[in-house]
Parts: sequence; C-alpha cells; structure tokens
Amino acid sequence: MLGAHRERIERDLPATARVLDVGGWAAPMERADWVIDLMPHETRGLYGSSDPARERFSADTWVQRDICDRQPWPFEDDSFDFVMCAQTLEDIRDPIFVCAEMARVGRAGYVESPSWRAELTHGINGAWTGYSHHRWLVACDEQRAEVEFLFKFHTVHADPYRLAPHELSEAERITWLWWDGAFTARERIVMEPAELDEELRAFVAAHTPPPRRRRRLR
Repeated sequence: MLGAHRERIERDLPATARVLDVGGWAAPMERADWVIDLMPHETRGLYGSSDPARERFSADTWVQRDICDRQPWPFEDDSFDFVMCAQTLEDIRDPIFVCAEMARVGRAGYVESPSWRAELTHGINGAWTGYSHHRWLVACDEQRAEVEFLFKFHTVHADPYRLAPHELSEAERITWLWWDGAFTARERIVMEPAELDEELRAFVAAHTPPPRRRRRLR
C-alpha cells in the first residue's frame, strides 16, 4: 500500500471504526479488526510482518477462505465502517465478485492495484512486462467510483505494446480508489484484436519518457 495512503487510514479512522482487510495476508494492516484471506493467520507477513503488539485482528477474527468462491462472506450488510483491499484484485480469478462483497459489507473503503504504467513496463519485476503473476490490467476511476478490469493479454510482452524499462515513482506504480457508500466494478471485454492493439499502442506512446539529451563535449 502506498505509504501516504496507509498513513491517511491510520490517522483519519476513529478508534471505534470497525475495519476489514481483504486479502491482507502478505502484508496485513495492523489497523484491521478483521482479515479475510485464503491463507492461515499463522503464516501472515510474506511481504512485511505486522507488529503483533499493534494488531487489532487476531486468530479469532482472521477468516480463512477463498474470497472468490461465490458464497457471501460471513458478515452482515454494512457491518464494517471501512474495508481495504490493496494489491490483491489483480491476482484473483473473480475480482468483480470480491468488489461486490466489499461494497455489501462496508460503508466506505480503499482499493489499490498496480497501474497500467507498471503492468506495461518491461523489466519492472523481472525479464518480462509488468508482474508475471497478475491476471488483470486495473484502472480506478474516482470520479465514477468504479474499478475496471481488462484481461492482461500476453500481447503486452511484445515490443509495440510495452514501455521500455524506466523509473516509476511509488504513486505512478499504482491506481487507487477511495470509496464512500458504494462503488462499482466491471470487466471490460475486448472482442476485436484491433481495438486492443490501438489502445495499447496509444498508451505506450503517451507514456514513453522522452529520450535523454546527450551533453556535447567541448
């Protein structure tokens, strides 16, 4: 999670707020009262161990289950004041269902995923384009309170559709949505290869950094 956004959550949420972390196993948020994830409580912290002294959740409030199993999560409607889901939706097979459940059980929340700029940059996570294990290109629209998912076609690994290796700031690497009341999620389905070809080429052209000017030696 972007550091500034983590600080905002910790600073602005009142102590009485009931908070759910969706898919937080790899780097759980201590502020969460509940966590729902496929992996068990005792194995948490793959990408960053939380401080047990600060954890509001416990083994009793850690729900281990497949969040995409198309069964309602074991929480009542609007049972959480805040629901967060960071760096998870791009990994899973059914992010539409997960977003619907987040909107059902929460009154407000935060969603974060890698940006198109990160997913289309070659070498950002290895000798390929973007992150090798991600299924979706994700775009958050705060004005429309919407998250859009586009299948990450293998064409992104070809030269015309990828950005050359370059530095991205922490904020440029992500897309995010603060939502209040409700938000929507949808899959964008592309039927014509030419449509995808045109969009990826345009995106790469718009976000390719200008070449560095060489200094002339006198």
